[in-house]
This record gives sequence, C-alpha cells and structure tokens, in this order.
Amino acid sequence: MPQVPAVSGNELTGVPSAAHLRAAVETAFAPGGPIARALDGFEAREGQLQMAAAVCDVFADGGVLLAEAGTGTGKTLAYLIPAIFSRQRVLVSTGTKNLQEQIFFKDLPVLRDSLGVPFKATYMKGRGNYLCLHRFEAYKEGGTAQSLGFTRDESIYVRQIDEWRRETETGDRAELENLPEDLPIWKEIAASSENCIGAECPRYNDCFVTRMRQRAAESDVVIVNHHLLCADAAVRQSDYGEVIPDCRYAVLDEAHQIEDVATQYFGIAVSNYRLDGLVGDVERASGGDQIADRERADAIRDAAERVRDDARLFFGALQMIRFDGPGVGAENRVRIHASQLERVVDEGASLVRALDALQAEIALTRDAPVDVLAIGTRTGELRSDLAFVLQADDPGYVYYLETRGRGVFLRASPIDVSKIVRELLLDRMKATVLTSATLSVDGSFEYVRGRLGIRQAHDIRLASEFDFRRQSIMYLPKRMPDPRAREFGSAIAREVVEIVKRTRGRAFVLFTSYANLREVQARAASEIEYPILVQGSAPRSALLREFKATPNAVLLATSSFWQGVDVVGEALSCVIIDKLPFASPGDPITAARIEAINARGGSAFGEYQIPLAILALQQGLGRLLRHRQDRGVLAVLDPRLRSMGYGRRFLASLPPAPITNQLDDIERFFEDAV
Repeated sequence: MPQVPAVSGNELTGVPSAAHLRAAVETAFAPGGPIARALDGFEAREGQLQMAAAVCDVFADGGVLLAEAGTGTGKTLAYLIPAIFSRQRVLVSTGTKNLQEQIFFKDLPVLRDSLGVPFKATYMKGRGNYLCLHRFEAYKEGGTAQSLGFTRDESIYVRQIDEWRRETETGDRAELENLPEDLPIWKEIAASSENCIGAECPRYNDCFVTRMRQRAAESDVVIVNHHLLCADAAVRQSDYGEVIPDCRYAVLDEAHQIEDVATQYFGIAVSNYRLDGLVGDVERASGGDQIADRERADAIRDAAERVRDDARLFFGALQMIRFDGPGVGAENRVRIHASQLERVVDEGASLVRALDALQAEIALTRDAPVDVLAIGTRTGELRSDLAFVLQADDPGYVYYLETRGRGVFLRASPIDVSKIVRELLLDRMKATVLTSATLSVDGSFEYVRGRLGIRQAHDIRLASEFDFRRQSIMYLPKRMPDPRAREFGSAIAREVVEIVKRTRGRAFVLFTSYANLREVQARAASEIEYPILVQGSAPRSALLREFKATPNAVLLATSSFWQGVDVVGEALSCVIIDKLPFASPGDPITAARIEAINARGGSAFGEYQIPLAILALQQGLGRLLRHRQDRGVLAVLDPRLRSMGYGRRFLASLPPAPITNQLDDIERFFEDAV
C-alpha cells in the first residue's frame, strides 16, 4: 500500500524541492494510495497528474503558472495536494461561493483524513457577511427595535440576531438560514470596512472579523474569493483594511473572472447609499451620549442634515444625465464625460462644501470617542472620492452613472487593470497558479497574459476528460435571421420550444439580453408542458435548488447562470445559448477599452471583443457536462458562427461534439441512450 513519503523543506525557503513535491503528490494519487482509499471509485486522470506536477514545479521554483484544465480534469485536487505538501501558507481564491464552499467543506476534510499531513484551513468571506458586535450593541443601547423605526418583522429579526450572536463562533450571517438576503438592517450592523474603527474598537478582540483573521494567520490553507482578495488589496494600506494574512503562495481558481472583479474593486464610487449611511451613523452618534457637549452634538447633527439635503439635490440632478443623448449607455449604465458633469457642478460643489463642514465640526469635538473620529475620517474619504469623480479627467479611468434599484452610483473604473493586478496581487507572491477551464483563446494564453499584466509564466493546457463525442451533440440550426433583425427573437423562441420538446425539458436557456428571454418565455409558456423557471423570480440559489428538485424543468436565465453553476445528472440535459455573448459596446467599460485598444493601433474586435466572447461562450456551454456519466445537447442559435469570417474562431473553441442542424438528431440522441 503506497505511503506518502516524508517531505523536507529547502533550507532557505522552507519549500520542498520540485522532485520531493512531485514524489509525494504522485504517491497520493497512486492506485491504492491515500486518495483512492478515501474516495470510492477514484482514479487519477492523466491531465490531473500533469497539472499537479506543474503546480509542484512552480511552488518549488517560484513564478506564475497558467493552467487551463478542461471540465472533468480534477484541477481542485491537482492544486490542493501540492499546496498542502508545500508546507507553506497557501492562499486559494475562487470566483464563486459554490467552489469556495466545496473546497472547504468537501475537499479539504477528505485530504485532512487521507494524506496523513496535519494542516489547518480557514474559510474567509468579505466583511459584510459578518456581524459587527460594536454596531449591533449600539443599536441595542438606542432602545427597542420598534423605537429605532423597525417594522414588526424586523424586530423579530433583531431578536433572532441577538440570540444567535451569543452562540455563534463565526458571526457569519449564512448561519441564519431564515434571514432574508435583502434585510435592510443587516447593512447597518455588518462589519463592513467603511464602518470599522479598527484596533480602537472596544470589541476588537471579540470581533468576528478579528477572530477570522487570527484563524487565518494560524492556517496553512486560506480559502477566499476574488471579491475579498481584490477588496483586501484595495484597502490594504488603511488601519482597518487588511483581513487576509500575508501569503507568498497563491492559487487563483476561476481566474478568468479576475479582470472583472479587479475593475470593480480598484475603482471609485460615490452613491446615495454611501451618503445616507454616513448621515445615519452621524445621527446615531450625535443623538446618544457619545458626545458630552450637547451643543457640539447639535452642530454635528445640523451639518449632517445639510449633507443629506445637498446629497438629494446632487443625485437628483445627476440622474437627469441619463436623458442626455451623448451619455446614453447600456441598460443601467450611462457613460459620462467632464462636460456633462458641468450640468451638476453647482450641486456637486455644494455637497463637497457640506462634507467639508461636517468633517470640520467633528474635528472640533473635544475628547470625541473613536466612533465619532472614524466618522470624520470616512467623511474626508468620501469628500475626496466625490471630488475625484466630479473632475472626470483622469485618462486611466472611465466615468459612468449606474442605477441599481433605488441606488444611484457615480463611478470611475480603471480602463486597464493589468498593472494593478500585477503590482498588487501577482508581484506580492513568490508563486501563483492561475487556473480555469477557460483561459486560452486560439490555443494561446496571450489574451489573458495581456489582460492581467503577466510578463512571464509557465503554461499548460489540459483537455477535458469528458468524451464529448459520446456524451453530447451540438445543434446549430440551418437557417436563422441575423441577430440584429426584428424577427430574431421569434426565431429563437421557435427553436427553443422545438429543442426542449425533444429533450423533455431539463434545459438551461441562456440569454445575452432580457428582451430575448421575455420573448422566449411568452412563447414557451403556451407551447411546452414543462415547468418554466425564470431568473429574477427568486434568488439565484433558490432557483438553482428548485431546478434540481423539479423534474423536466426549463430555466430561462441571463449572465449570472453562465458560470459557477453545477447541475450533475439528467436534471440538466440541454444548454441552449441564444447568440454569441459579445460584451455590449454600449457598456461604458467595454466602450472605453475598445477605444483604448484602437487608439494604440490595435484591433479591439479581434484582440478583445472576440476573445472575451469566446471565453464567455465556453463558460456557458460548460454548464452541461459535469460528470463522466452526463449526456446532453449543446445548442447555439446564432447564425454568425457560419456566416461570418470570425465564426471560425468560435467554432474552433467549441467542445468536440458531433454537430447537426437537424432537430430529429436530438430526438435520436436521447433514444439511443435508453
């Protein structure tokens, strides 16, 4: 019976040599070895062994590894086992919460029990997932839930949270399964970085974030997600910012998402929510007994009221830019330029002055408690951010207005995040593995290298372990109108209905726009007998659970279901995509990146838009086969795959499934499986 050999570290770095790491990993994966004994039916795959060997090399020698591992490769174990044997603290960052939970709750316990190597692991989420004891107690001290303006239902939730916080070890709101996802009071009592007063907090040692950080500092494997990774890097220099402990070795799984997440977290945003939150905290601080000088407290409260009034005027005027012709953008985002912001210059200047006045009033307060001083710091930061976005003159940023529900956001996002990712994420590490099922385009990693600022890297491409020729069939309809034509919507509705009749439901229908989704929904509701689930009718997690539990269901969804969703077995036997997922050129960030590439003499369509769409298409189609026993139909309804020259690049990226344009072949495919 194979035994894992002892792994000794390099005298200088503490990391075992590549040879020692490889030997330990090979033994772990060997027939009859620890993993085979722990997992019924486990058999190491060739691609899995190749990837594990490459991870061993980069952990031992340093550098960057780009590893594209097709579905079914087993990439998670291929990097976790070398990480554990490396004897270093390894940061594992995922793109989705699902994978984060799978690693921590499923994979690591198996490895802990089987490898014979002791290690500690911590699962970290963003601050907003954790209860802030200090802020919650401030609410409690302010009186009953009813006197704080809560509804009866909210009062029940406050009591529930109060009981839970006395028992919980983590403070993670996910433990409260009955707590609504959009509970308004949670943002007021969550441990967000904006509200945190750091080491000065009287509950600092008891703080759930502090305890999470301490557990992580004592761990060998730290599991985070890309949002936390980028948020942590963005505020790392502040007093309260750093949450993730220093790690020199990292694995970024689902790495194709890094650019989008970095764009979000390394930008600047000012919103009515942010202003309202600041004013609310000021009113609570000045209304209690934190400020002994009541005259001073009244002055601060009056200054906060001026901020609220000026913010309402500013954001009201800002929304009018949406109706200004040159600023029209995609859906809820509108690109704006400095000339357009001249329309709100007076309102913006008034708000800046009001923030200055509030900060000054707080600074004049003698013996102010740390909570009040922290509000003063927040006020100054908000004032600086507002002044920056109002200038709208930094050529490295794209400026835009975004509306989301009742929220109005004035944003500045970096056009190119490659330098930011390189300096704040990659250069901090001795060794970094970036992996995903979709990293290469046209057989090359050049696209992802350029987008993420990777200068030198080893790379490896591993094909999917699934037999697409046996397990799937690709349907491309013979005739379809141009996607820009008015009749395209009705054409895809007709095709979807005919396909799902032959697959007996069991389908994801993934759309690039809500307009097409609605047209298909209207027709499918009257022409198919299977249950139809629609994105937006319930939270994403609830829809996914319902789809898995409902026989023959059909799910109509847009972007959030294109990746990070796993449905194993017959419940999902068909994935239909309405058209090639090109990013909207009306989206402000996309438009700015297209302009930047063309301005330097490149071809944005070939260098950026097509590669981005290819990776998105691969992700969408990747929802179908998640296990060696899965079978099903892949369908892409966009005629440009065959009618346009660039379609060849997309066709070359499709899974190697047999292609048909006959609906009857779909029916025969399922009959043959009986």
